[in-house]
Amino acid sequence: MENKEYPTVLILGASGTIGSKLVKDLKDKPVNIRTTSRKQYEVEQQCRKGEDCKFLDLDDPTTFALALAGVDRVFLLTGYSVGMLTQSKTLVDAAKKAGVSHIVHVGVFAEWDTTDAHFAWHQMIEKYIEASGISWTHLHPNMFMEALTGAYLPKNLSFTTYWEDRRVGYIATSDIAAVAAQVLVDGPDRHASEHYWLSVESHNGKEIAQLMSEVTGLDIKCEEKGLDEFKQLIEAWIANGADSWYASANIEFVKQMLDGRMSYMSMVQNDIPYILGRPAKTVREYLAENKDVLTASANKK
Repeated sequence: MENKEYPTVLILGASGTIGSKLVKDLKDKPVNIRTTSRKQYEVEQQCRKGEDCKFLDLDDPTTFALALAGVDRVFLLTGYSVGMLTQSKTLVDAAKKAGVSHIVHVGVFAEWDTTDAHFAWHQMIEKYIEASGISWTHLHPNMFMEALTGAYLPKNLSFTTYWEDRRVGYIATSDIAAVAAQVLVDGPDRHASEHYWLSVESHNGKEIAQLMSEVTGLDIKCEEKGLDEFKQLIEAWIANGADSWYASANIEFVKQMLDGRMSYMSMVQNDIPYILGRPAKTVREYLAENKDVLTASANKK
C-alpha cells in the first residue's frame, strides 16, 4: 500500500542484476517502489501481486508520462547499446516534465576525457542530467565481480584475461545496489551533486586465478590472451545479437588497457564505507560465495 508521506522511487531495470537487488534493498524502507517493464504481461503480473508496476519502453517516449506520474526519484540504468543516448535523453526530459526531484544514475569508472565510446556515452548522459536542473547523484562502478562468474568463468582449470598483466578494480553489484538504495532513501538533501566511486580492490589476471585457486582448492592458472583473441570473442557476441557499436567499444577498451590510456581502471577508489558505514565486499568474499559455480565451471574441459 502506497504511503503518501514517502517519496515514490521509479526503478528502471528492476529485473536486471543491479535492479533486482535494489528492489529487495528498498523493501521496508520509507519509500514507495515503482518498477517498470516493456512487457505488458509482466506489468499485469506484478500488479496482480499488489506491486506498483507501469509499462515503459525506453525506445517509445510515449510510454514515459504514465510511468513517471507522481514519481519523486528515479534510478536510471540503461542498456548496453548506443541507443542509451536517446533513451536517457528523452527519459530525463520526461522526468523534468513530471516534476522528478532526484535522478540516481549508474555510470562508469572513467576519467573525464575518456575516448572509449561506451564510457563517453555515459559521460554525455551525466552531463545532460546535470544540465536538466534536476538534482542528481552519479555512481561510478568499476568492473563487476559478477564478470568472474559470468563472461570470465574459469574453464579447464584456466582463467582467461585479455589485457595481459594489467590490473582492474572490482565491485560487487550487491554493493552498487546497496549504495543506490541508501542514496534513494536519503534523497537529494544528502546526496545531490555527488559523485560516488565504487572500486574496492585491484587485481591482475594472475592474482584473480590465485584467489580462485585458494577458494576452490583447485590449481587454476591464468591464461593471458591479447587483442586478436578478444576480437574473435567480440565477433561471436555480434553473431549472437550484441550491439555492434557497443561491441566495438569493448575492443577499444582492451586496446586502451594495453596501451595505458585506461590505466586508471586499476585504481582503488571506494566510497562505500562513507555511505553505508560498513566495508565493501571483497573479491575473495564474492568468490567464496560462488565457490560451487567456480568449481563446476573450472573442472569443465
